[in-house]
Amino acid sequence: MTLSVEEWEAHVADLWDRFDSLGREEGVTAMRGLAQACPARDGRAAFELAGMYDSIGYEAEAGKEYERALSLGLDDARHAQLAVQYGSTLRNLRRIDEAISVLQSAPVHESTGSAPRIVLALALHSAGRKDEALRVALEAQIDGLPRYQRSMRNYAAALTQASTQADSTAGPD
Repeated sequence: MTLSVEEWEAHVADLWDRFDSLGREEGVTAMRGLAQACPARDGRAAFELAGMYDSIGYEAEAGKEYERALSLGLDDARHAQLAVQYGSTLRNLRRIDEAISVLQSAPVHESTGSAPRIVLALALHSAGRKDEALRVALEAQIDGLPRYQRSMRNYAAALTQASTQADSTAGPD
């Protein structure tokens, strides 16, 4: 049976709606079948399969599919979502520098909100860059505050200004 892109998208959405009631292998098997049946030639099938692998804890497999999705190309919304998901996967795989790079260059899209910056904060924390992680996490939330935005921006900036100034005045080892 040949599916239209719209029908395929509906089947994928249905599978994700049923995700919590599926067994791990059942979900992977179903998504693999959908990925093979995808009529689109972009990276959406690889992206969805990566997401399924990621959701059940198969990070290495997810990473390969995220990379394939990127090489095939994605629409703006999926590309932004991939950055969050792939960055998180790289962090879980302890590929912290790569995670930070992916998340720092994540495209901005309404579908992800502040998620790229929040996951970036987690990756920075994993890298031992605690003040920077806290600053990024705070900054990710500032625009949603009804008040105190200027103060919070100043507090966030101060977290890394002190360490930057200390680094520049430390002198040679």
